[in-house]
Amino acid sequence: RFQAFVYFASVFQAMSCGIHYLASVFMAVTPNFVCDIPGNVSRVLSYNSSGSSIEDIWTLWTSTENYTVVQLENGETWELNQCSRSKREVSSDLTYEYKGNKSEFSCSDGFLYDHTKWKSTIVTEWDLVCDREWLAKLIQPTFMLGVLIGAVIFGDIADRMGRRRVIWFTSAGQFVFGIAVAFTFDYYSFVVVRFLLAMVSSGYLVVAFVYVTEFVGTKARTWASMHVHAFFAVGVMVVALVGFLVRTWWVYQIFLSITTLPFVLCCWMLPETPFWLLSEARYEDAQKVIDIMARWNKVSTPCKISELCSVQQDRLGSGRTGDNDVSSMKKHNILDLFCNWPIARRTVTVWLVWFTGSLGYYVFSLSSVSLGGNEYLNLFLIGAVELPSYVIACIGMDKLGRRNTLIPFLFSSALICVLIMFIPQDFNILIILANMAGKFSIGVAFGLIYLYTAELYPTIVRSLAVGSGSMMCRVGSVVAPFCVYLRSVWIFMPLLLVGVMALLSGILTIMLPETLGKPLTNTLMEATELGRNKENCSGKTPPEKIEMFGQETANTEK
Repeated sequence: RFQAFVYFASVFQAMSCGIHYLASVFMAVTPNFVCDIPGNVSRVLSYNSSGSSIEDIWTLWTSTENYTVVQLENGETWELNQCSRSKREVSSDLTYEYKGNKSEFSCSDGFLYDHTKWKSTIVTEWDLVCDREWLAKLIQPTFMLGVLIGAVIFGDIADRMGRRRVIWFTSAGQFVFGIAVAFTFDYYSFVVVRFLLAMVSSGYLVVAFVYVTEFVGTKARTWASMHVHAFFAVGVMVVALVGFLVRTWWVYQIFLSITTLPFVLCCWMLPETPFWLLSEARYEDAQKVIDIMARWNKVSTPCKISELCSVQQDRLGSGRTGDNDVSSMKKHNILDLFCNWPIARRTVTVWLVWFTGSLGYYVFSLSSVSLGGNEYLNLFLIGAVELPSYVIACIGMDKLGRRNTLIPFLFSSALICVLIMFIPQDFNILIILANMAGKFSIGVAFGLIYLYTAELYPTIVRSLAVGSGSMMCRVGSVVAPFCVYLRSVWIFMPLLLVGVMALLSGILTIMLPETLGKPLTNTLMEATELGRNKENCSGKTPPEKIEMFGQETANTEK
């Protein structure tokens, strides 16, 4: 009961991370627009039709390449483009084609926007079009940069000050900064507040993963850690639902921010993890938490910290050798992940899988609103398809093995990216289904790489390996928005890049060893021999190493 309460309360707030990570897909939409005109309109003429009011521009809109002709009440005739306008010298006859002299002007009076779909976005709010378009394209990359920095900062703070305090601060910060975004007064304050929101959102996701892992038992740890991502996917679905219902960006942002307010009001009830309390030698506080757990779970004979500590000290004292003392005292750094060729090759492969998983995840998610059809339904489906992918990942890891599950889904991701390029653009439903399949495949690979990385490296560098892989994941999330913008160069460019990366990752993954059912390694030498020594290829992880693995995987997201 106790672990279930802590788990579901903690991962409920993980929805807010999914919400804020992808909120910009509707907040920063660029609707159809043209230059504004200096006067009242009496007639509007498009490429093949006409109207009598300025609102008729959008019903007559055919393409950004075609201009719109408007006649003002004072008799002037203007040709309106998206980033320029021209005044005709002769205005006697209102025709679309005009061969006479024209005077070119900039859009000094602002822009006219199509409000039929979105009443207001940050693009229409601050005119982030034409020569200011690059500012709109920086919104998601700067957010992802905040995600990267927040993961590093709050992961370290959680080790120093405890998980509970960071969960309090980051969950409250998500609510406060989320509301503050809606009341920013200009583009630059918007970006700064969103950057802070990204830091606390990432910090919460990192620490929540550690927090629930330290409370959940070994038997359920794989499923519990995997489904933290499932609640993130639910947050993506919430974005689609709120975006469909609310079409004004600042109201939309407020609704998204108050979605997880219940957790903010009750998160102070969550206890600190016994693992962290024991690491800080706060044995009395740890005993209090264990006693509370015993009462909730109706355990008649709760364990005593003093007994556990004495047993652990005896075990460490009897099993320690001189060489192990030297090894445990040595400080390890990133260079240890390249200590020899097998380990270096393994590190490059693992980093590439982390990068590819993140890149593919956000490319499929961010580009879903540009697939045609209903963009809200597209994003909802892209989020929903993640839920079964994590179930398949868990089953595959336990039945087929880590590598044997990862390889086919990486290859299938690459294949799907290629197949999408051959689907005619008129087949919207087929394109959406193919993108869902791509997101499903990359979701499986992205989900299982966390645990697989922890099992590929020895205890002395396990946290370092997973932490460095997580950093490559953040780099992929920063690169992903720029990759999506390459659609303007070639519509299939993002898919081509994801497909190539997935294919390369799949090929290199073939050379990784399988870790299912194998003991966790303690030294770099043992890790190097992983997959070579047939005598150690079977058997289950010893109890001591299981417990050690429990403490190491608690740092997975750092």
